[in-house]
Amino acid sequence: MKNLTNGKVLKANLTKISYLVGSIMHGINIFESVLTSPKIFKNRDVLRHSYTPKYLPHRDEQIKTLASILAPVLSGEIPSNVFIYGKTGTGKTATVKYVTSMLEEACKKKGVNCLIHYINCKLIDTHYRVLASIARALGKNVPMTGWPTDQVYEVVKTAIDKISRTVIIILDEIDKLVKKGDEVLYTLTRINSELEKSKVSLIGITNDLKVKSFLDPRVLSSLGEEEIVFPPYNADQLKDILAQRAELAFYDGVLDEEVIPYCAALAAQEHGDARKALDLLRVSAEIAEKEGSSKVTKEHVKKAIRKIETDHIVEAVRTLPTQSKVLLLGMIMLKESGKDKFTTGEIYTVYKSLCKKIGVDVLTQRRISDLISELDTLGIINSVVISKGRYGRTREIKLETPIEPIKRTLLEDYRINSLGITNRNLKNIITIFNF
Repeated sequence: MKNLTNGKVLKANLTKISYLVGSIMHGINIFESVLTSPKIFKNRDVLRHSYTPKYLPHRDEQIKTLASILAPVLSGEIPSNVFIYGKTGTGKTATVKYVTSMLEEACKKKGVNCLIHYINCKLIDTHYRVLASIARALGKNVPMTGWPTDQVYEVVKTAIDKISRTVIIILDEIDKLVKKGDEVLYTLTRINSELEKSKVSLIGITNDLKVKSFLDPRVLSSLGEEEIVFPPYNADQLKDILAQRAELAFYDGVLDEEVIPYCAALAAQEHGDARKALDLLRVSAEIAEKEGSSKVTKEHVKKAIRKIETDHIVEAVRTLPTQSKVLLLGMIMLKESGKDKFTTGEIYTVYKSLCKKIGVDVLTQRRISDLISELDTLGIINSVVISKGRYGRTREIKLETPIEPIKRTLLEDYRINSLGITNRNLKNIITIFNF
């Protein structure tokens, strides 16, 4: 049976190769199907998070508030520092970029010297790197590592004060920065006392309402910031946002009328996340495009939901520590052996055998229970505690996600790969290893 299956796979692969070779031999471009397929996207980039539209629906109040706070720049005065709060996908970053771009235009018209520098603190998350990023924006060739921090600060201070201007520094996802220390905020909020010609103002963006709890009282007092809170979008507001982007992103008539309301309703359930809505719409259209469909339908949205969820889980699995990967591999082995549900004890037995094969330390069963809880929190598994009466309680575990993409991701790890496991022999692995 195995040889028969392998024969079918080999025949299918030979057919594909033969088709490609034949296409090349006959001068057929292998991208011909893409060129001749129905056109759906006019400009897919407008559905990405990085795109800032010319108008932001349902954010007029926040735009006006931020504009009034930054308006003193046009008079050569220093604006207040601003903290902007709101859950993911509520338009915080888009609003800040929109308002600051308008401010730059107004400054040019009025002849006011203003520099606006955006920093994503998820990527640039240390005191040194923030200062180095500012120095580079000011035209100074400072390496991202290697210099004493005090030296970088002196370079920044001298460069800012070279001419009279206002420097506005946007710290997006500022919570990622301050959780590692608030020295950079202390430095930047006190820099104005050392400048003679110029002024510095900060805009902090965060989805963590507790970010202030990480700040030293001295930093809080020197911030003296204003606050703007961004509420989540509701389903009707998300429909307006999607309709605005869809007009720019797609050719006329390619979206079924129920697609936008459906995407909006799903995203409204996820705390009014506009990013989620835009991702759903974009991925749905990409699926329709791959299928050669001339229309994006509700069914494409349903497929997009599964794809996005799988992509998120795959990325989560890829970043798991080794012990959690070994544990998850053990669960997959149990699943492949025919078990839909399994107990902590069964998983622990397989886990211990795998650790010995790979050469990693075996954790205690109590610690493994903690790792199982973490996998449950990530949504990779479903863990339920079941009472066995006088026999006590046990945890019943079930894999909640498609296992094929998880298997492929686990096998990327060189330690797990050293077991010589492949998709073909994974089903028989428990027998092979004598678990």
